[in-house]
Amino acid sequence: METAVLYELLRMLISVVLVVAFVFINALIMGYLERKISAHIQRRPGLMEVGPHGILQLVIDGLKLIGKQLIVPKDADRTLFRAAPLLSFAPVVLPLIVIPFSPKLQVRDFDVGLIFILAISSLNVLAILMAGWGSNNKYSLFGAMRSVAQNISYEIPMLLSLLAVILMTNTFSMQGIVQAQGKIWFFLVQPVAFLIYIVASFAETNRAPFDLPEAESELTAGYHTEYSGMGFSLFMLAEYANMFVVCSIATVLFLGGWHGIPLPFGAYSGAIWFFIKAYGLMVFMIWVRWTYPRTRFDQLMNFCWKYMIPFALVNLLVTAVLVKL
Repeated sequence: METAVLYELLRMLISVVLVVAFVFINALIMGYLERKISAHIQRRPGLMEVGPHGILQLVIDGLKLIGKQLIVPKDADRTLFRAAPLLSFAPVVLPLIVIPFSPKLQVRDFDVGLIFILAISSLNVLAILMAGWGSNNKYSLFGAMRSVAQNISYEIPMLLSLLAVILMTNTFSMQGIVQAQGKIWFFLVQPVAFLIYIVASFAETNRAPFDLPEAESELTAGYHTEYSGMGFSLFMLAEYANMFVVCSIATVLFLGGWHGIPLPFGAYSGAIWFFIKAYGLMVFMIWVRWTYPRTRFDQLMNFCWKYMIPFALVNLLVTAVLVKL
């Protein structure tokens, strides 16, 4: 019995270490893709100097940031200022524990896995508010207030869109939701919910055209303004990890998870399909950044409360009626 418990604890510890390592690897991949894709959209070569086609540039940038000092402003709240980057990092690491990358590649499957992800992810709002308040800077505070209002507002239509899928599967288990899409993916039967979720994801991750908390022309860098070194690095790691989490949720709930055309890679085929779908959505988010202009904040909030939430409620009601029939 003790051996089994120790084995399970060791497995969990190794899994958590691998998850944290993946967060760093994901930041390197997405940082490279964002800069390279952005460059090609603007018809320039982009990263080319460090390594073949600049693939090692992000490693050098990371080492540079690690070597920089975290400067705390004179009048800042030192406790809140230092704690905010750490608190922003945790809510994007924990959801990766319950995301199933393949039938057997998952740290832990909870019966309430989706609720766990949504509950943990909401803690990011506290980190943003702490960063804005603790910096004692007007631009940081205004950026944090925008981000908090934006995140809380768009969590409502996002949750309503996910509930429509839950009504169809009758489970909160991430494995159960993927298995329910063995014959048809839910984005085909829930196109409205999928569209609402994707739009809300841009707001939740502060990505363009909804990157108003970091609007350079208005707020310098928003709640990032006073951060440097590892403090800034943790915020960037959290941002890219958050992108992966929301795209992974979309993959699990709408795109069939690991399901796809059989590949000649045996047990790894499911994980390959999962990452193709998730990173495909992330590339789409990068493309949108350079395609659509930034909206005004009042337009963003009006769009949420006047259109997104009513459409999500109607979609949920129609789904409930159809499921009941």
